[in-house]
Amino acid sequence: MPTVLRIGRFRFHFYSDENDEPAHIHVATADGECKYWLDPIALAGNRGLRPETVRQIERLIYQHATYLRNQYHERHTG
Repeated sequence: MPTVLRIGRFRFHFYSDENDEPAHIHVATADGECKYWLDPIALAGNRGLRPETVRQIERLIYQHATYLRNQYHERHTG
């Protein structure tokens, strides 16, 4: 599961065996993990994170969307 970005307590990563899903990113913290679709950006799942944490993660995903999409496609289609 390659980590592609770390911001504060957030670790942005992919699972290498998810090639059959649309582009997405997993974000882990000590409290839990969530998954976001990248095109369009939308919450796909949340395990254990508080709503305000999920909103903070979403803002970060918007800020780094181009980078995250490029990383996803390099690792899953390239």
